[in-house]
Amino acid sequence: MARGGAAVSLAALSFLLLAAAATATATAAGAREDPIYSGELDWSRQPKLKLQNFSLNREDGFQLLSRPADATRRKLVERTGVRKKMEIVQQDDEALVKLENAGIERSKAVDSAVLGKYSLWRRENENEKADSNVRLMRDQMIMARIYTVLAKSRDKLDLYQELLSRIKESQRSLGEATADSELRKSASERAKAMGQVLSKARDQLYDCKAITQRLRAMLQSADEQVRSLKKQSTFLSQLAAKTIPNGIHCLSMRLTIDYYLLSPEKRKFPKSENLEDPDLYHYALFSDNVLAASVVVNSTIMNAKEPEKHVFHLVTDKLNFGAMNMWFLLNPPGDAAIHVENVDDFKWLNSSYCPVLKQLESAAMKEYYFKADRQKTLSAGSSNLKYRNPKYLSMLNHLRFYLPQVYPKLNKILFLDDDIVVQRDLTGLWEVDLNGNVNGAVETCGESFHRFDKYLNFSNPNIAQNFDPNACGWAYGMNMFDLEEWKKKDITGIYHRWQTMNENRLLWKLGTLPPGLMTFYKLTHPLDKSWHVLGLGYNPTVEHSEIDSAAVIHYNGNMKPWLEIAMTKYRPYWTKYINYEHSYVRGCKISQ
Repeated sequence: MARGGAAVSLAALSFLLLAAAATATATAAGAREDPIYSGELDWSRQPKLKLQNFSLNREDGFQLLSRPADATRRKLVERTGVRKKMEIVQQDDEALVKLENAGIERSKAVDSAVLGKYSLWRRENENEKADSNVRLMRDQMIMARIYTVLAKSRDKLDLYQELLSRIKESQRSLGEATADSELRKSASERAKAMGQVLSKARDQLYDCKAITQRLRAMLQSADEQVRSLKKQSTFLSQLAAKTIPNGIHCLSMRLTIDYYLLSPEKRKFPKSENLEDPDLYHYALFSDNVLAASVVVNSTIMNAKEPEKHVFHLVTDKLNFGAMNMWFLLNPPGDAAIHVENVDDFKWLNSSYCPVLKQLESAAMKEYYFKADRQKTLSAGSSNLKYRNPKYLSMLNHLRFYLPQVYPKLNKILFLDDDIVVQRDLTGLWEVDLNGNVNGAVETCGESFHRFDKYLNFSNPNIAQNFDPNACGWAYGMNMFDLEEWKKKDITGIYHRWQTMNENRLLWKLGTLPPGLMTFYKLTHPLDKSWHVLGLGYNPTVEHSEIDSAAVIHYNGNMKPWLEIAMTKYRPYWTKYINYEHSYVRGCKISQ
């Protein structure tokens, strides 16, 4: 609500700033027609000014012009003076318009994707009358705050107290309303009462120059507030993205308890003979989220033409190993085969072999993650928080660089992230000719974004000499890997070399996409974009037609579908693959 309100205040202040300048040319009688002062909306009523020429004659006093020659001469002089004045006013107006436009453009940069909140830029709010009374009351409060400053500076203490009282009443009536339908019954009376006291204040205090100055100051203050709130919002969304909802935590704990109550013979999955059959369709999924993993598996099987030919290789951590096993023992993926492993059981994956593990154990990395330069404010810490996400400390995130070591007998494998949903049969990917490349992925670059210079530090000579800054980036989340070509080209060795060179984070900050771009540089085959549509975790403008035609949709970004901050219009694509009547799901109060 704070962000949407700040954006609205910014636009309202810009409007009022122009209105104040325009009011300088209006008469007092005309100004009384302003709805802000009357408390009534009627935008069709405009002040009409009728100009007459008068002259002060020495003999006759103040009288109408009589001589045609004098009248003509005086009219020319008056027109010249009026034209000059109008030019000055026009220049002033142009400056105000530029100020307003600059403020509005800056406010447009605010992320207004938080659903259910008011934003001036949402299409639903293009109808000016949809929330006219809400905006009227907000505008009245802005003018009232200006008059309180003027009243106090001119020792009009009674008027000052009356204005403060009306502001409090309007605030109570307005509350958290974003549309007229949400206003309290008392709002109309409060608006009229506020209009009366504003009319009184205008008669006693009106000073166009002073009001314009105060509006400019408030506009600048609102702009700064919007920027601060945007930083705070970024911080909080990143913080929310790191959390585990209570329901999912409960689900994992209950499943774990029940798994270890099973006898060893009941902990085995069927069709273990399919796990190393290279003629089947193999999927790699590394996750510590039981519910997310279940959606990936369910959506893949439900859209597969031959489910019995599909094999899922799940790897999780020791904390979720029991829960992941128990879930798929209770909910087997139809005729498909499935196997769950614990990443901590891969004894070969140690700090002497894996550079990233060695770095994660170093004192410098621990200092970076847990002690260094902790910011004291939300907005100050937002820029670095994303790089201190716990996922970067998990080997589940880096295991994608060791696929041939994990699955030595397979030729090809489709890697899937746990924040995706499969919407059609994927077996066609095994038929795509990668032309000798190792990685098949959908490219993400546009005219000037998602290219290598966005991810890598090209001021470092090791980067500048080996990579093209305009090379097109691609997406993790759905990748077809040719493990035979991987072994021939020693992909894991290439990754190790670059990871070792980045010990001090001088080549890239953190994460797996930058080293992935470097490791698979000129070894990635671009797939058709319909295979993999991204952005459902951060981009509110992805078209439904694009989503519906995609084979895989990806909730990359902070707004994961299992979090409360998820975008509601995209969430049904994910929730349709969850059985909310399942006893464990219902018992942990996980709901749509």
